[in-house]
Amino acid sequence: MSLWADILRWLHVIGATALFGTGAGIAFFMLMAQRTGKPEIVAHVAGTVVIADAIFTATAVVVQPITGALLAREMGWPLSQGWIVLSLLLYAVAGAFWLPVVWIQMRIRDLARQAT
Repeated sequence: MSLWADILRWLHVIGATALFGTGAGIAFFMLMAQRTGKPEIVAHVAGTVVIADAIFTATAVVVQPITGALLAREMGWPLSQGWIVLSLLLYAVAGAFWLPVVWIQMRIRDLARQAT
């Protein structure tokens, strides 16, 4: 295995970790902020969450398929393999759920700011 494949694998794992970690962390902090019932806290946390999504989650969303495709090519795996096709489909489904959540987070931020 080449150094390039190792670097791609490392980047791919870091991207997956960023997606999972930011997703779980953002959900947790949004829940905790909402539970306070204080619009100023919700506004602050939601504002931070929107920034974190833009910096970390969106970057990982872009990097994941790129590193995955490059890694598959490096390993000699055709993108038409069943498990790769299934992974891409599941990735698209997850993305279809994530995009509305980003809009909801921005809406919560804006509403909470208006309430303060």
